[in-house]
Amino acid sequence: MASINFAELKKIIEINSWTKNKEGVDRNGEIFAYWMEELGYTLTRYPREEIGDHLHLTSAYKDGKKLLLLGHLDTVFPPDTFEKFSEDEAWIYGPGVCDMKGGNYVALQALRTVHRKLGKIHNIDFLLVSDEETGSDDSKHLSAQLAKEYDCCMVFEAAGVHDEVVIGRKGVGTFFIDIEGIAAHAGNHYDKGADANREAAEKLLRLVALTDLEKGTTVNVGKMHGGIGANTISPKAHLTFELRYTSTNERDRVLAAIDKIVNTAYVDGTVSVLSGGIQRDVMQPTPEQAAFVEKINQRCNVTLPTEKRGGVSDANIIASQGVPTLDGWGPYGDGDHTVHERANKKSFEERIALVTKVFEHFLEGEI
Repeated sequence: MASINFAELKKIIEINSWTKNKEGVDRNGEIFAYWMEELGYTLTRYPREEIGDHLHLTSAYKDGKKLLLLGHLDTVFPPDTFEKFSEDEAWIYGPGVCDMKGGNYVALQALRTVHRKLGKIHNIDFLLVSDEETGSDDSKHLSAQLAKEYDCCMVFEAAGVHDEVVIGRKGVGTFFIDIEGIAAHAGNHYDKGADANREAAEKLLRLVALTDLEKGTTVNVGKMHGGIGANTISPKAHLTFELRYTSTNERDRVLAAIDKIVNTAYVDGTVSVLSGGIQRDVMQPTPEQAAFVEKINQRCNVTLPTEKRGGVSDANIIASQGVPTLDGWGPYGDGDHTVHERANKKSFEERIALVTKVFEHFLEGEI
C-alpha cells in the first residue's frame, strides 16, 4: 500500500462536491489540476456559472494515437449529509471514494508512476467534468466534441465486484408529456369535457407496453399527476417517464412509437406535447472495443473480466461518438450514492498497478 497516499485522497474526499455546490466542486478541481500540472499537464478550463468548471488537462503531443481519460468531479451528497473520510484495515469510507474521486485518483497515481519512470507523458489527456451525477446535461456537449480528438478512452468509474471493466451500458432518456384537456362539471356537463387524466392513462398503458425485457428495453412512467377534483373533468395531466435500451435499433423503435403515442388523441379534444429526450446514448460493444481489450490482455499479460451495466455514465457519451471505450477502471467499491459508500484498499493497489502497465504500453505504441 506504500504507493497510495490515502491522507492525500482524504483531502479531496472531505471537500463537499455536491453537483450544485459550485465552490466545492471547483475546489476539488483546483487541487486535482495542481497535481496534474506537476506532471507537466496543461489546463484548459471551461468556466460555468451555476455548476463547477469542466477541466481538460492535456499532455504533450507526438504523432500517434491519443488516449482520453475521463472522470467527474461531483458527488451526490448535499452539504452536511456525508462529508467525512474514514478507514479501517481493508476499506476507506467517504463521499466519492469509489464514485468517483477514488477512480480519478487511480488514474493520477498511475500517471505519477509513469512520469517517475519516463520523465514525461505524451498523448494521454484527462477530462474532468462537473455535472455527471445530474445527467451531464451541460458537459455532454463538450465531451462529445472533444471525443473526436481521441483514438480510445478509459473511464474511471468503479470496477465490478470481480474487477470487471465495463464494455456496455444502456442508453437512457427522460421524457415528459403535458396533456391539455377541457374542464367541465362532471355531473352537469360530463359530455362537454375532454378528460386529460383518461388521456394520460391511455398513453401510460401504451408507453409501458413498449418494454421488451428480452432485449433489455424498459419504459417506466415514474410520475403522473393531473386534475382538479372529483367533480371536474380533468383539464390537465402530466407524465414523466424514462427509456433505457441496449441497442440503437431499440432506441429508434421506441422513439418512433413514443412520437405516435404522443401525437394520437385517444380522448377527443385533448392535445399533448412531448419534451425531454435522450440524455446519454447507448454504449454498445464493438469490434474496435474488443480489439482494445485484446491488446491490453496481450501486452499486460492479463485476462480482463468484462461486464455490461444497466446504469449509465459519461462512457456512453464518448462511445456514442465511435471511440473505443472501456469503463470501470476505478477501484472496487460499494454503497455508492449512500452514506455507506466505501472502496477497497487492495483494489486501489491492483488497479493502479494495472493502469500503470496500460499507460506504459500505450506510450510505447503497443496499445
